[in-house]
Amino acid sequence: MRQIRVVVIDDSAYNRRTITKMLQDLPIVEVVGYATNGEEGLKRIMELKPDLITLDLEMPRMDGFTLLRILMSSCPTPTIVISAKSQDERVFKALELGAVDFIAKPTTTISEEIFRIKEDLHAKVRNVFQLNLAGLRRSETQAVESRSGREAAAVLAQPPVITTSRFDVLAIGASTGGPPALQTLLKSLPPQFPFTVVISQHMPAGFTLAFADRLNRIFPFEVKEAEDGDEMLPNRVLIAPGGKNMTFQNLHAGTVVRICAPSPQDKFIPSVDVMFSSLAPLYGPKLLAVVLTGMGNDGSKGVVMVKDSGGEVLAESEESAVVFGMPREAIATGVVARVAPIERMGREIAMQCGMLMGTA
Repeated sequence: MRQIRVVVIDDSAYNRRTITKMLQDLPIVEVVGYATNGEEGLKRIMELKPDLITLDLEMPRMDGFTLLRILMSSCPTPTIVISAKSQDERVFKALELGAVDFIAKPTTTISEEIFRIKEDLHAKVRNVFQLNLAGLRRSETQAVESRSGREAAAVLAQPPVITTSRFDVLAIGASTGGPPALQTLLKSLPPQFPFTVVISQHMPAGFTLAFADRLNRIFPFEVKEAEDGDEMLPNRVLIAPGGKNMTFQNLHAGTVVRICAPSPQDKFIPSVDVMFSSLAPLYGPKLLAVVLTGMGNDGSKGVVMVKDSGGEVLAESEESAVVFGMPREAIATGVVARVAPIERMGREIAMQCGMLMGTA
């Protein structure tokens, strides 16, 4: 594997030194430059043409958001946001603008604290050559459309669903590139749908609440971070809390969510495999599973259980996936019924569900 050339952009000298040291501990990485603000960062990027950027969001002169808007429209480059948890809401804005991933920065300058992100940073850097730059461009374009308000207005103007669905649950798994992909998919759903949507998006603890709240403000249906005991209700979207797994239990009054700690065997958290595997025996042919963009193979075991239980499986195509790892592994099982780019996934879901839409 050739060297991964990185530019580090952060206004904190301590953070620049620490991030550089962590990156240089990887033999495949060469830190070719750094910058203290977005304006300087753009100059370094245009001059050095790096393979990867690490980016702080709050900086003087030009912040990370402005840099991302300019960068993704002129020369898309894989960008990992390294941001404090206090900026969790702002992280999702950066992902909509084209950042490929983020890492939660410790809130103190204690060396032991910031070095805890080292393993996560190394894992994400190693996969930089799997990234689909076309997917990054698409994310930024969708963010521009979202900011214009045209898409939100289109969602609200959609006519109501007038038939029932043959599925009771739509279960979605995603990782790298997932937040903007999930937003695109949810925009394509009608304002009223007769099933529950459950989502496992690989994300650290503390960020999924902000993500769910952000989506809840955008859409006409309920979106919330899942809590233990939540009911599986139509027209509701439940997002697994970061750092935990979401499973399900049948009670006399219906199915409820169970939030549990991950096991040592769970490499990816919240686990898509755990979610699919828990749902499959409870819902059988009433379950539709969807695997979206992401690194690794999470979901590939679970989709087999979904199919064996009589459910159906869809996967995002390589055309739109920021990383095709998870969809590729799901497709390789042979149980995926349809493959579609994220822009058409809502239509595929509607067709699979047997939903019809018409004027009121």
